[in-house]
Amino acid sequence: MTDAPTPRAELGVIGGSGFYEFLTDVERVTVDTPFGAPSDDVVVGQLGGRHVAFIARHGQGHRFPPHLVNYRANLWALRSVGVRQVLAPCAVGSLKPEHGPGVIVVPDQVVDRTWGREHSVYAAEGPVVHVGFADPYCPNGRRVALEAARDAGKDVVDGGTLVVINGPRFSSKAESLWHQQAGWSVIGMTAMPEAAIARELAMCFTTIALVTDHDAGVAGHEAVTHEEVLRVFAENVEGLKTVLHSALAAMPETESDDEATCPCRRALDGIALPFALPG
Repeated sequence: MTDAPTPRAELGVIGGSGFYEFLTDVERVTVDTPFGAPSDDVVVGQLGGRHVAFIARHGQGHRFPPHLVNYRANLWALRSVGVRQVLAPCAVGSLKPEHGPGVIVVPDQVVDRTWGREHSVYAAEGPVVHVGFADPYCPNGRRVALEAARDAGKDVVDGGTLVVINGPRFSSKAESLWHQQAGWSVIGMTAMPEAAIARELAMCFTTIALVTDHDAGVAGHEAVTHEEVLRVFAENVEGLKTVLHSALAAMPETESDDEATCPCRRALDGIALPFALPG
């Protein structure tokens, strides 16, 4: 008797556990990685005729805070089942008075202010691997996500900088003012090193950020609370699912690794890797 083949997916979603039910005909896949266990099993299913894999960023029950998420294992696990294009919804605070709760931002830049996290899949072994990251997000993924949000009638912002703090605490007013003065757009806790690790694995990656609050002191707003973030996210999660549905269905067919032309997928061209990548 032979083991059943592992289900494969071309597209991936990293998000909250509330997104499990948006796939049909699901199978759970336990993936071992060189970096330990991912946050949860990979759930592979169908959506609009596409094969999609989902992983809960924080695990079931939201048991891993942002600074303890195993970002390397999560991305490695998705690539192991064939994923090359990832959409990553997340909740963020707004640093702009005009972008209030419910707005969707599809950033084109990121600033990493995290510390103590494992930031590279290549950190432990040589030769050294330097991967370009000037444009952190996939141009194809961003275009499709923006179109999906507009078609869904959402208030969507094209571009902007997402600053990522370590968490799990929120910013002080002084920190928030610093971020505002720098001209950054939104603030979150999970987008890095997620995006950078995806680039190290030559995976396309797009963040879809849902604004749940104004960050501390923005235009006189009160400091955010955890309860308020959860409340606003719950009010908007169905709309975010609609955007994800449309974006996944409209995503260009994934090319083979050898034929891919997207710059994300070509990020490792000409680089000697210390080990073979999965998938």
